[in-house]
Amino acid sequence: MLDLKFVCENIEEVKQRLANRSGKFDLEGLSELADERKNLIQDSEQRKATKNAVSKLIPSLKGDEKTAKIAEMKTLGEEIKSLDARLSQVESQISDIMMTIPNLPNKEVPIGSDSDDNVEVRRWGEPTKFDFQPKAHWDIAEEKELCDWPRAGKISGARFTVYKGLGARLERAIYNFMLDTHTSAGYTEIFPPYMVNKNAMIGTGQLPKFAEDMYYVNNEGQDFYLVPTAEVPVTNLHREEIIPFENLPIYYCAYTACFRGEAGSAGRDTRGLIRQHQFNKVELVKFTTPESSYEELEHLTASAEKILQLLGIPYRVVCLCTGDLGFGSAKTYDIEVWMPSYNRYVEISSCSDYEDFQARRASIRYRDKDGKVKLVHTLNGSGLAVGRTTAAILENFQQVDGSIVIPEVLRKYMGVDKIQ
Repeated sequence: MLDLKFVCENIEEVKQRLANRSGKFDLEGLSELADERKNLIQDSEQRKATKNAVSKLIPSLKGDEKTAKIAEMKTLGEEIKSLDARLSQVESQISDIMMTIPNLPNKEVPIGSDSDDNVEVRRWGEPTKFDFQPKAHWDIAEEKELCDWPRAGKISGARFTVYKGLGARLERAIYNFMLDTHTSAGYTEIFPPYMVNKNAMIGTGQLPKFAEDMYYVNNEGQDFYLVPTAEVPVTNLHREEIIPFENLPIYYCAYTACFRGEAGSAGRDTRGLIRQHQFNKVELVKFTTPESSYEELEHLTASAEKILQLLGIPYRVVCLCTGDLGFGSAKTYDIEVWMPSYNRYVEISSCSDYEDFQARRASIRYRDKDGKVKLVHTLNGSGLAVGRTTAAILENFQQVDGSIVIPEVLRKYMGVDKIQ
């Protein structure tokens, strides 16, 4: 969430920077509501101060004077009650507006309207070439009995997967390899719950914006949401906390299953592992000071890239333009892996700097060297999406004889060198 004071004092700048994002955002009336809120607080506090002062004098008064003051304070009390009721309404209106306003793009983010305007930053490796007709990962997985989509459809529905045999082992090998790699680089492993409360979803910006994409669970009056990503529970580990300066930066990594409704994706990537309602992912989360925030974004992106480099899978990094940024992000790098079946690069990770957007919503702060309490900056990125990594391995390491070579770094987890 943006800072209300900053928005009201820089309303034209905010409008201009939001104009480069996708969507429309109604800021009309926000300044007036903020002014009304300020006046209501002042009026209410003045009346409360008067009421408190007079109430202390009433016991010393007598007769008609005492009766008059009691009546006067009763009237004043009703005025305070009315002011506070209106204040509650105004603050609710302000909150509703502020919750719908996305983060402001960092001024270095390229201006553009959609993914066509994203800027390629670098590539690693060359797109895989074959001297035979390569197969799509969904065909490979079915032929090798690594995945069973018909039975997944029978027990759950479309966009679910049952992994079998070496397919299940490969998926497990990949996320264990990712966790081992990240923890050896200084990330602390977290294994969080798969269900979170509403406040956690609000804190990281999933609610109210993406309510239709969330899976909601109500159990005997308790409201939960299935996590769309480990970003949600891990970022909320420090909700409503003040982190000591010496503890920053904090690096976490976490494996979770992730659950998304994929609203609006009808007809897109209907086959294979690319777009699922339930999928596995290893997430990287950082808490930093504002001064080190963007340096940490580069390191976080490099951590995600390292996984693909160790696996030997070609990829590229793009900087998202303003029109393609996620709701809470100030700057995002997408890592896109080469997929022969698509004959193009496909997103496998988004690494984002949220600046203080999530921290303000979740009240995550730190105490600086001078003892002043400030908002932290939060960052996160996939390190990586596991199912898409599985798909990329099946496609990029297929052989003319139909076998799949296992990347060397995964062999100790798999116990085999090839899927025959």
